[in-house]
Amino acid sequence: MVIEKVLNNNAVLALDESGEQIIVCGRGIAYKKRPGESVLQSAENQVYTLKNGKLDVRLQQLLSEIPLEVLQLAEEIVTYGNDLLGKRLSGSMAISLADHLHTTLQRHGEGIHLTNVMLWDIRRFYPQEFSVGLKALALIKRTFGVELPEDEAGFIAIHFVNARMGNNLKETIEVTKLMQDLTNIVKYHFNLEFDKEDVYYNRFITHLKFFSQRVLQGELYHEEDDGLSQLIQHKYPGAAGCIKRIEGLIESKYAYPLSEQEKSYLIIHVQRLVYKTKTAVR
Repeated sequence: MVIEKVLNNNAVLALDESGEQIIVCGRGIAYKKRPGESVLQSAENQVYTLKNGKLDVRLQQLLSEIPLEVLQLAEEIVTYGNDLLGKRLSGSMAISLADHLHTTLQRHGEGIHLTNVMLWDIRRFYPQEFSVGLKALALIKRTFGVELPEDEAGFIAIHFVNARMGNNLKETIEVTKLMQDLTNIVKYHFNLEFDKEDVYYNRFITHLKFFSQRVLQGELYHEEDDGLSQLIQHKYPGAAGCIKRIEGLIESKYAYPLSEQEKSYLIIHVQRLVYKTKTAVR
């Protein structure tokens, strides 16, 4: 492998045997190295293939700032996630996760912790990805002696959810269209205008994004009905009626059967959003 650019002492942009650009990371691999010189392949080094064959400026900056220990940790987490989820995620996933971990550890050092308002949804709808997040917390504690809250496991899980979903342009457009249809149903059912900056609106939108992704992927949500669903539907008939319209749309357009538990989660989110919106305009 021939070095094309030294990013820092532990990372280089190189050309492989076929002339493709790759990123090679390893302790001290670029020490006193210059472009045009060779770098040896080693089992201890991480090699990342560039998705579009080109290293952009932002990625160069990330790799020059992220410590090698964080990159190696991210690689370990992604490997664990690959094995658990049964899917090979791209090398760029490890770099984006390393960027997230680096920022999180910096915030922790400053005593700043973010609350994950979608933790409840993530834990229930994406249990496998959440278990990867919990494993990541254990690996972070082992590597850096830092104990992070479960909120962070949820944030890490989202990286795997997005990577597994593919996040291609076509799917993004389809998800956006479905979310627009669903928000319009809620809007016109209650004849309300929602504050786009409101925290409850944004929680609802995030929930809709997860829900829309599952609908388009055909991922059915199964959880034993403990009878609570019927109680929730009876307690909030207005929200339940709204969800009935949503159920009709997704069943007719996407042939997706809405489970009782999913109805309950949607009812709770809609009820909270409508209540807060009506309270705010009084």
